Amino acid sequence: MKIFDLNNRVDGSIKDDLLSGVTVALALVPEAVAFAFVAGISPIIGLYGAFLMGFITSIFGGRPGMISGATGAMAVVMVNLVSEGSEIGGSDFAGLQYLFVTLILAGIIQIGAGVLRLGKFVRMIPHSVMMGFVNGLAIVIFISQLGMFKSQGEWLTGSSLWIMIGLVLATMAIMFVLPKITVKIPAALTAIVIVSCIVIFGNLETETVRSFIQANGGTGIKAGFPSFSIPLIPFNIESLVFIFPYALILAAIGLIESLMTLNLIDELTQNHGSGNRECAAQGLGNIVNGFFGGMGGCAMIGQSIINIKSGGRGRLSGIIASLSLLMFILFGSALIEQVPIAALVGVMFMVVIGTFEWSTFKILNKVPIADIVVILIVTALTVIFDLAIAVFTGVIVSSLVFAWENAKRIRARKNIDVHGVKHYEIYGPLFFGSIELFNSKFDISNDPDEVIINFKESRIMDQSAIECINKLTERYLKMNKRVHLRHLSSDCVKLIKKAEKICEVNILEDPDYFVAIDDYRKAQAALKAQ
Repeated sequence: MKIFDLNNRVDGSIKDDLLSGVTVALALVPEAVAFAFVAGISPIIGLYGAFLMGFITSIFGGRPGMISGATGAMAVVMVNLVSEGSEIGGSDFAGLQYLFVTLILAGIIQIGAGVLRLGKFVRMIPHSVMMGFVNGLAIVIFISQLGMFKSQGEWLTGSSLWIMIGLVLATMAIMFVLPKITVKIPAALTAIVIVSCIVIFGNLETETVRSFIQANGGTGIKAGFPSFSIPLIPFNIESLVFIFPYALILAAIGLIESLMTLNLIDELTQNHGSGNRECAAQGLGNIVNGFFGGMGGCAMIGQSIINIKSGGRGRLSGIIASLSLLMFILFGSALIEQVPIAALVGVMFMVVIGTFEWSTFKILNKVPIADIVVILIVTALTVIFDLAIAVFTGVIVSSLVFAWENAKRIRARKNIDVHGVKHYEIYGPLFFGSIELFNSKFDISNDPDEVIINFKESRIMDQSAIECINKLTERYLKMNKRVHLRHLSSDCVKLIKKAEKICEVNILEDPDYFVAIDDYRKAQAALKAQ
């Protein structure tokens, strides 16, 4: 995959990328402004962040067609960072400087994750966690849009409410019907243009981008090009101790949300991006934000889905989206500020409908109860707390369930041969969770003087299993009984005490276990060492 192959795609066209990019840019404006207010910073910093993140990750990222920008998941962490930084520095300006330098450190951590190829660990996230994440995120997007039904902190009522609802439904209707007629015109962009014209020429009184910004203390989206500057904070150990935890959290949230969004877009497009490359691109984007005065961010699932559904498949779509956003900031503010909020809310509601995994309701009685519990936990935690906590919790719960289920699978087939030797044939993985059940299979006091334990159908998984075998063989030896361990890998043999007396290793008869050895020569050397 070439870095500068702007038309990198498996379907779609340049026209689709251009139109989709403009659509995404329109949807980015209120989102960036809203998240900036969540973080307690100026709207223009949120808009700069969306532009810089989108532009850099579109060029260097691991997933053509994926959109990055300012996000709520990171904004909720930034608000405390900016607040505490302002207290330490004695001014709001100081709080911003701490934010910018933290973004630089977070970006370095993210690049490190890409260099160390940690992006592959997203594959270890179970599907139940992914479903919970997607459902939770859909609910979060839906709830965030409900705030648009307020004016100056009060819920809309009367005609203002009905106009808002009518415009939202009109937007959704256009987006639903138009693709059934033609797919050559982006439904989201068409809906925004039509509803905007209805409001402007119909002289309807409703919330627009301009009134939304003004209601939240801003003056508009018009500004100059972001300029380079080095964050001004005391460069000492105290500053590092303060910003490092925030940098680590922001880096983790950004990577988790970006990699999971990448995974979701992979499923939608039926082709695969590079997680490690995306980690590095996200890091570069946040570093640039730190030096150019943006709020940073990560991948945006809502805007990414808008882009994909509108036909955006190549890197060009993300580049157009970010450049269009910059044009809005520099030259098109007067026009964009007339777009009704209702049109953008309608677009996001359709994203919610497309994002939510409605199949969850169909599988409730078809999958293990543990998976249902994980889905519900991750969904709830995503809504109540944030994505990072939800995913970490979901992975931990899934891992514990997996360990418990495998712990019950250890079993032993027992028989005594014609020579009076007792054989234990072990089946299933031996690890920390199954050692108690494993020990219960042996009758040491009543076993004959010769015992063979065969691990051909078992696997030694961890150090707990090694110590378990050590203690078991010691108990046999204390009763002057000869015990033989067969079909252990040579690496396990080296860790078993008194292995030269009790282990009979035959790797060649156990080719499935050969993967534990680097190559055939190592296997032969291990055999000769016995």
